[in-house]
Amino acid sequence: MKELTKAEEQVMQVLWQLKKGFVNDVLDQFPDPKPAYNTISTIIRILEKKGFVDHQAFGKTHQYFPVVSKKEYTSGFFNRFVKNYFGNSYTALASFLAQDSNASISDLEEMKKMMEDEIKKQKSDQS
Repeated sequence: MKELTKAEEQVMQVLWQLKKGFVNDVLDQFPDPKPAYNTISTIIRILEKKGFVDHQAFGKTHQYFPVVSKKEYTSGFFNRFVKNYFGNSYTALASFLAQDSNASISDLEEMKKMMEDEIKKQKSDQS
């Protein structure tokens, strides 16, 4: 799956939220100063060429909707992130989060609990 530019990702965030919409619907979700209509229209057409978006035609106007789910894109993005920045090592990522981030003690404790819960779940799935 291709990576999105920042502008493409902003448009996708809106489409994921709306589920479907016309260019004006997407544009309305942007804060002031809003980008130009043509800018949003161009980005949506690029997203369509990349396979992230499709449309339903209503005469000369199109209603766009995401083809790639937010969860699917997030998973791919995160996997590339771990591969590119942490040598594909989740242990290195965890070490970074524990030592080099601004995570509070309560954040770290919550992450630890989530990890312990996931370990228990996976172990019971194996049984």
